Amino acid sequence: MIKSIRIVKKSDKSDDFTFWQAQPFEKRLEALESIREEYNNWKYGNQQGFQRVYKVVDRNA
Repeated sequence: MIKSIRIVKKSDKSDDFTFWQAQPFEKRLEALESIREEYNNWKYGNQQGFQRVYKVVDRNA
């Protein structure tokens, strides 16, 4: 991925919408997953797995 920086005015919001609408859905999903992972790492750290331990109980016995 090539990283680039572009300085824009705050009032230029329509360019973002147009850009993302022009992208294929695979690229939009990749960006969404990247944002989701970044948020989860910020919010919860690198903690992975279940938050609780579950025990399966056989009620027929």
